[in-house]
Amino acid sequence: MNQTKYIFVTGGVTSSLGKGIIAASLAKLLQARGYRTTIQKFDPYINVDPGTLNPYEHGECFVTDDGAETDLDLGHYERFLNVPTSQANNVTTGRVYLSVIEKERRGEFLGKTVQVVPHITNEIKDRMQLLGKSGDYDIVITEIGGTVGDIESLPYIESVRQLVWELGESNSIVVHLTLIPYLAAAGELKTKPTQHSVKTLMESGIQADILVCRTEHELSDELRQKLALFCNVKREAVIQSIDASTIYEVPNLMLDEGLDVVALKKLNLPKKAAPDLKNWNTFLHRLKHPKQTVNVGLVGKYVELQDSYKSILEAFIHAGAANQTKVNVISIHSEYLDETNAAEQLQGLDGILVAPGFGGRGIEGKIETVRYARENNIPFFGICLGMQMAVIEYARTVLGLKDANSTEMNDETQHPVIALMEEQKNITNKGGTMRLGAWKCDLLEGSLAHKIYGESQIQERHRHRYEYNNEYRKQLEAAGLCTSGVNPDTGLVEIVELKNHPFFIGVQYHPEYKSTVANPHPIFVSFVAAMVNHKK
Repeated sequence: MNQTKYIFVTGGVTSSLGKGIIAASLAKLLQARGYRTTIQKFDPYINVDPGTLNPYEHGECFVTDDGAETDLDLGHYERFLNVPTSQANNVTTGRVYLSVIEKERRGEFLGKTVQVVPHITNEIKDRMQLLGKSGDYDIVITEIGGTVGDIESLPYIESVRQLVWELGESNSIVVHLTLIPYLAAAGELKTKPTQHSVKTLMESGIQADILVCRTEHELSDELRQKLALFCNVKREAVIQSIDASTIYEVPNLMLDEGLDVVALKKLNLPKKAAPDLKNWNTFLHRLKHPKQTVNVGLVGKYVELQDSYKSILEAFIHAGAANQTKVNVISIHSEYLDETNAAEQLQGLDGILVAPGFGGRGIEGKIETVRYARENNIPFFGICLGMQMAVIEYARTVLGLKDANSTEMNDETQHPVIALMEEQKNITNKGGTMRLGAWKCDLLEGSLAHKIYGESQIQERHRHRYEYNNEYRKQLEAAGLCTSGVNPDTGLVEIVELKNHPFFIGVQYHPEYKSTVANPHPIFVSFVAAMVNHKK
């Protein structure tokens, strides 16, 4: 292939229809046919990236190897394709405008009036083609965030219109995802919202090539014909996306509907071989036919919104399938957990994960959770802040440093076992000031971490500011808190664990970001196995 082909995915009628899952499923099918495929997400909000957003606002912030703080949909892309993403895969309106304004300040527009068209749209188009021009991909799928008709999405829609025209026939297509609601009172599926959504898209100069229709009920042939006629698409291009029991079923559902075949036909590309989904379907079979169930407590402070811990929940699905075990995740709010009710809230669990997070809210509940898991020999896994809470708990309970804390929560503590890195102390701008992206970690031979990974050095993704304070390392190690992972360049502690415990490990990084269907993360796999053993 000489020229990269482009697929644009837009959404209509309502948000949260699953554009990311449809984009990832189509990419999976194209990849399985032998095409080098990647996906990118364009978000219409003005934040430069999701890094400063509260998880309640936008779900979790996903971090890539190159340290980009991105939309959680990039997690789906990686989990489906098993290919790392980067900063180039996620662009926001804030990043676009920041770039254009910086160019204007540098005088790059030669005194011209800077406008949405052409300057903002040109910047968007350049970024839409960045991955395509790298020569690494045959097909680039671009997901446009938001819903067609939103004011904030208009520059993206206009950029797509221009790009479709500039690329020429058969070099790009538009996939429009809409909702076909079911009215219980009438007992009917209704196409009118989709017709209006397609009309809105056409008013912006874009004709949808493929309609993907989210529905709770099967679409009849008559209804598909009606959609084709009134939305100006071919009958074969009306694709049903019915509710599935798991997002990992969607590639097979799209295969049955012929989404990949229609897309390739419209892009004038050969079908090549039938998609090789053998490993994918093996995973699905194991997921759907577990041999046992375990209950894990997810202790965090954003538990009301599932998307806040999306990658962790998905990592449990991957690790559960690897162990042929259904992992039942029980969300427990750390803010309402203390020493008076810890036993009541945590009893009966086969394992406990203390989740990442920022700020002081719910911290004491997390510390109490660590103590309960440690003293009652319950398999324990702490991620990022969860690892830091394990260090604080050990310092308080075992070393007797009652005041031990993180300077994030109490900057006047007498025993700052978790503290700010020296180079971070004078930074006031919150955006992108953390230790981000992939960092090396040397593993202690013979440790649990070494056994889990089967390697001496690993690379894992980080997203945090505060660190294990090495001034307390000797004391903590002498008391039994083993340091089993250290960054070779900085000497910063990455992993702590306990030896005389069924499973107790805390990691400063975010292993959940690297878990995929093809490669479940080894710590999650080992943690689930430990829970199965504990249950016996």
